[in-house]
Amino acid sequence: MTKLRTALAAAAAALGLAALAAAPAQAAALPAFLAASQMPPSSTPWTATPVFAGVPENGGALCVPYKIPAQNTRYREFSTELDTNGVQITHVTRTEADAVKLVDTLRASLAGCGPLLERQNPGLDAVSAYHGKLAVEEGAWVYSLDTADPQIGNTDIHLFSVGRDGRTVTFVRWGQMGDLADAPLTAFRTTTKTAVNKLY
Repeated sequence: MTKLRTALAAAAAALGLAALAAAPAQAAALPAFLAASQMPPSSTPWTATPVFAGVPENGGALCVPYKIPAQNTRYREFSTELDTNGVQITHVTRTEADAVKLVDTLRASLAGCGPLLERQNPGLDAVSAYHGKLAVEEGAWVYSLDTADPQIGNTDIHLFSVGRDGRTVTFVRWGQMGDLADAPLTAFRTTTKTAVNKLY
């Protein structure tokens, strides 16, 4: 009987240690990213880079440069053969309050992006628009930026979203030549929901 009790105690201790070892691994699980096929449909296939640590070389993305800290941040870039492009940036904050604050900062930058670009680039026409909140995890918000440069004669359209799941914030951008009428807004909303749901 003594040997049996000793064996049971050893097994219980081993199970306890295994549980303790698993807990940090679960807590340290990295957020998952969109696959190329989960970007809005395009006439040519999307390709995706590996997931990199930090932020893209431009400090983040159009409208939110340097708003997302490089530490605890990872990103993936997307492209097609027709110059349609995109990026997903995901940042894990220290606390949920920090995540709320970062979402607010990014949303303010996206909402004010058009007027800011016009001030920085005389002659540029830039219009930012808000396209509503999506019901996914702690929420996601969708914006667009429509720009036209009369001197060069080109127009570009970008769609953006910011979403949050607990302490994790993800930012998604899609862009191509054209205007808002050419943008796959409905499909981008689906992409955004997928991005937030896929984090964990």
